[in-house]
Amino acid sequence: MTSIADNLATVRARIDAACLQAGRDPSEVSLLPVSKTHPVAAVLDAIEAGCTRFGENRVQEAIGKWRELRETHPGIEWVIIGHLQTNKARDAARFATEVSSLDSLKLARELAKRLEREGRQLDVLVEVNSSGEPQKSGIAPEDAPALARELAAFDALNVKGLMTVAINSPDRSRVAACFQRMQDLQARLREEAPKTSSWDELSMGMSGDFEEAISHGATVVRVGTAIFGARDYS
Repeated sequence: MTSIADNLATVRARIDAACLQAGRDPSEVSLLPVSKTHPVAAVLDAIEAGCTRFGENRVQEAIGKWRELRETHPGIEWVIIGHLQTNKARDAARFATEVSSLDSLKLARELAKRLEREGRQLDVLVEVNSSGEPQKSGIAPEDAPALARELAAFDALNVKGLMTVAINSPDRSRVAACFQRMQDLQARLREEAPKTSSWDELSMGMSGDFEEAISHGATVVRVGTAIFGARDYS
């Protein structure tokens, strides 16, 4: 059985190879290990292998891991990558380093209010539904510029860029189209919402498609299964 450290090395090698194939510097792409549903023991193995930042879907699971590790590993950062309900904004504002799934003005307002009470700032990414699938969260690409301009008003939110989950399809052209849509939107926001952000971050690509995402400008790839193994949702 391969270890988490071995899996991390394999994923990083794949990232490097994809960058070279795309004519990019591997230092331009960071790896966000996604530890959702996996126990703290697995997170500790990844920390031992050099990881300091982890992605989690659910605030309740993330805050539990944060509480367990904050004294022994105070430098670990937690990124909320799943849909964040406004009634969970208070918890996220307490401990998260980043929320990658900001998709509404209502959520932005609630996060900003809670962050001001905590005396904190928070990195955020605007989540975009690049595939148009109704079951997915994220703002529609055509609606993103209006939201992006509004976000400039919130001093507590440090808007870094965009996040998406591409369509899960064996048709690679459909996957690539999602990533291309994000690149196009990134360029548009740099023109239409420069006061909000430089829009440098593009968080896209997971275990099955991150090489394609890298070829379309991804700066962060979110990898869970290829590092930690299959998830147990029971």
